[in-house]
Amino acid sequence: MDNRPIGVFDSGVGGLTVVNALMQSISNETIYYVGDTARVPYGNKSKERVQQYSEEIIEWLIQKDCKMIIIACNTASSLAIDYLNSKFSLPIIGVIDPGVSCAINTTKNQSIGIIGTHATIQSDSYGSRLRSLNPKLQIMNQACPLFVPLVEEGLIEGKIPTLIARSYLTRFTNTDVDTIIMGCTHYPILEKIIRNVLGDEIKLVDSGKVTAEVVSNNLKENGLLSDLNHGEVHSFVTDSKESFEKIVTRSLSPIFDIAISSTNRIDIN
Repeated sequence: MDNRPIGVFDSGVGGLTVVNALMQSISNETIYYVGDTARVPYGNKSKERVQQYSEEIIEWLIQKDCKMIIIACNTASSLAIDYLNSKFSLPIIGVIDPGVSCAINTTKNQSIGIIGTHATIQSDSYGSRLRSLNPKLQIMNQACPLFVPLVEEGLIEGKIPTLIARSYLTRFTNTDVDTIIMGCTHYPILEKIIRNVLGDEIKLVDSGKVTAEVVSNNLKENGLLSDLNHGEVHSFVTDSKESFEKIVTRSLSPIFDIAISSTNRIDIN
């Protein structure tokens, strides 16, 4: 047993979708969540900058004695995970491989769509991984850069997000795509909007949710599960604590059952 906390980080609030999934499967774990709200979004940053930000956050989480790190950010998982694994010895799990495995198991006609930030799409991290496992797959990519700002501003329903979603996603309709990977942990917060645009025929893969399953199995296999009576989520942000709490209340609380024990502002650099 290991009662040390699990470290989770993202550029903003989106990674809390992963935290929510984690707390449903391993509810007695303590989680330290870092939202890099001072530097959100990561999707328009260079590879070198994303690696720098991610390294700084992991160093901070290691100082807090975390036993494992989860990169709850598709952009950082795409651009930084190999670099981070070369720098640190503790387990670091990203969201790419779990999402890829789920999509391959879900598709019926070998045609998969990927939506994500510009950085995630341009890196081709999902596409290259999918093709390495099944070269016959047909893959269609679409960057949706405005989805993250919508979530961070609390615009998760109504006319504005619907119009933006239509402008991005209509290219998938009337194609062979039957499965789409939501390649950003912010995107499940917009899942209702996305489903309304795409229809029920296309299956959506929540990479954060399947990552939580991988983490749970990893903890069990390596004897790292906590034996605490109940877990807690402590959040840390690099910008306004009040703004973060407002976004969580407005955008996440109606959708996910997330109980955050405390929120603190920190400086990471």
